Amino acid sequence: MIISILSADNKWGIGKRNGLLFSLPIDMKFFRTTTSGHVVAMGENTLLSFPNSKPLKNRTHIVLSADPTHNYEGVINVHSFEEFLKTIKEYSLKEDVYIIGGASIYNQMIPYVDMVLLTKVDEDGKAEVFFHNLDEDNNFKCVESGEPLIDNGHTIRFTKYINSNKVDI
Repeated sequence: MIISILSADNKWGIGKRNGLLFSLPIDMKFFRTTTSGHVVAMGENTLLSFPNSKPLKNRTHIVLSADPTHNYEGVINVHSFEEFLKTIKEYSLKEDVYIIGGASIYNQMIPYVDMVLLTKVDEDGKAEVFFHNLDEDNNFKCVESGEPLIDNGHTIRFTKYINSNKVDI
């Protein structure tokens, strides 16, 4: 399966200044637990936003950089969206692949994902970049919506959306 995993505010905002909108320890633990041991696919800026710009532990990383001279250690480097899709497809035949950002990657991958694991934050994070509004997309159905939790002073809810009209890669 191909799964997008992310958090968004109540306006579908997901980031600003190449960073997260909120510090959410419970959500981060969910992300770590869910993606650990799996493949994560991202754009170059997402990799660069990690501590020391290094890959996350215990994961295989597919990183898309449009610049063919940008090759990072410890990741699978790809340099076109077509190559990104081809590599994701190869891995998804054997295991789950998690799409982890940034905004451009999330939005380009919408047609291809089986599922979106979305942590909804019930406030406006004053975002600069936004995710596709799944509640207004007839191809997506919210099949799970957890109870509200307080995470570092923010009300969050774990949700799961299924894509009923997935485009094959």
